[in-house]
Amino acid sequence: MEDYIINLTDETVDDLTIDDIDNVCKITFNKLDVCNPILNILIVDNNKIQEINREYRGKDNVTDVISFAFEDYKDIEYDNFRFLGEIYISLQKARKQAEEYGHSERREICYLTVHGLLHLLGYDHMNEEDKKVMRSLEEEILNEYDVKR
Repeated sequence: MEDYIINLTDETVDDLTIDDIDNVCKITFNKLDVCNPILNILIVDNNKIQEINREYRGKDNVTDVISFAFEDYKDIEYDNFRFLGEIYISLQKARKQAEEYGHSERREICYLTVHGLLHLLGYDHMNEEDKKVMRSLEEEILNEYDVKR
């Protein structure tokens, strides 16, 4: 059983539904054999994500996605549930990036969701080898959900 808590602001993406976010989460969890995850996904504005970035990462700028992993270096399980963490996605930044990259807002939000999930699950892109692994997984998951570039 998967459990998700998805908080959305009043702003919406024209062709995105909560089902899209839920479905890319399910594909990610199935692909990586993650059982009973609990997480928050919050869609916020640029001001909020900049505030979070400044307060928790010491970077006073707008970013597209921030993940806070609750597990960090060890599994945290309670009654067979995994408390993965929280993902914050800036809707304004996602819209801008979708336009810059020439794909839909739906694709960009799905990408940022998967990117954030992979961070919660311990993936990173700090070196070239890790970046290749993470990017490959992102593309596999998005292709499986049929949200291609």
